[in-house]
Amino acid sequence: MSFPPPASATPASPYGVIPASAVETAAINIGNTVRIAIGLTEQQAALIVHDQRTDLNRALTAGYRRSLPQAEFIDFDSVTPEQVLAAFERYKAGDLVVLIQSTSFRLEAFRVRIELFKRGLKVIEHVHLSRMPDTAQGLLYIDALAYDPVYYRGVGHALKARIDQAPHGMVDSGNGEKLVFGAPFETAKLNIGDYSAMQNVGGQYPLGEVFTEAQDLEAVNGRVRIYVFGDTSFRVNHPATPITLIVVKGRVTGTENSTPEFDTVLELIRAHEGEVWLRELGFGMNRAFSRERMVSDIGTYERMCGIHLSLGAKHGQYAKPQFRRADTRYHIDVFAITEGVYLGEECVYRDGAWQVSPTADYSDSRYVPAASL
Repeated sequence: MSFPPPASATPASPYGVIPASAVETAAINIGNTVRIAIGLTEQQAALIVHDQRTDLNRALTAGYRRSLPQAEFIDFDSVTPEQVLAAFERYKAGDLVVLIQSTSFRLEAFRVRIELFKRGLKVIEHVHLSRMPDTAQGLLYIDALAYDPVYYRGVGHALKARIDQAPHGMVDSGNGEKLVFGAPFETAKLNIGDYSAMQNVGGQYPLGEVFTEAQDLEAVNGRVRIYVFGDTSFRVNHPATPITLIVVKGRVTGTENSTPEFDTVLELIRAHEGEVWLRELGFGMNRAFSRERMVSDIGTYERMCGIHLSLGAKHGQYAKPQFRRADTRYHIDVFAITEGVYLGEECVYRDGAWQVSPTADYSDSRYVPAASL
């Protein structure tokens, strides 16, 4: 004889660890992204290529079905690579392709996002979702897809303007530790869902970043405390005690409170590149992520609202005369404890938030807010 579940029992979700209620939030966030950031019109078609290997994949796919009911959906694991490539051929410039991937789709020599961009297609790419397998991380990921045009475009452009004009900068890492950028910065790049000045529309999501580096890398000196770094498995490594990096002329010359895992990262870089250069200065903007709200995938967590830096000589966006691209191999993200960020004499970050105001009206009548998860 069977008994009904007690009234207080929570019904099982069709998305496993992801509550069914989160799909509506995903649909709202996806809708804002598609309409406002990507700029998809009613005359443009959409193709969603997904797999169903994780609960988060299935929940996101359901969110896209609600937001784009007229789109074509293809389960990557139920067809051949040739069928996927043939599906791409049916879409024309201006249409949208969304890739929802447990890991990263492989189609032999076909570099998926690059080749789609070459065809003029818009692209939203969700990758490595299998690295975020539990409820908390899945909900954070969905929350991170929220697109507020006033915040991302307004604050993003305001940060870029200040970076491009700043004669120098500084990251205050607390406990008296300061990392000084004693030179102007390279022209800042934007990943804020505004593609109006870009050749390609879309990229890897969630978004939310403005990034640069010092024009003169040897003008970077000081000390910075990091609380997270990307390990050799491309996952977030959160040491029990923050690690202090000692930076001299743009190179990490020593550490305090290091761990064996971080030492392994430094040894790998030195083995192939000789020295550990500090390059990227990233201004993360995604308010879903913080020191307390983390996901395991380092490429996703990179958008965290705060400062991240890169270790290693590799940086595809900025060419420097001391590096040959063929010789550069590593770009390892590390995340700084950030009490304050200064561009010139102006404090642009404190109390866990960017302190700059939009210089133009970026409001959009199509924006629909979703309740925070």
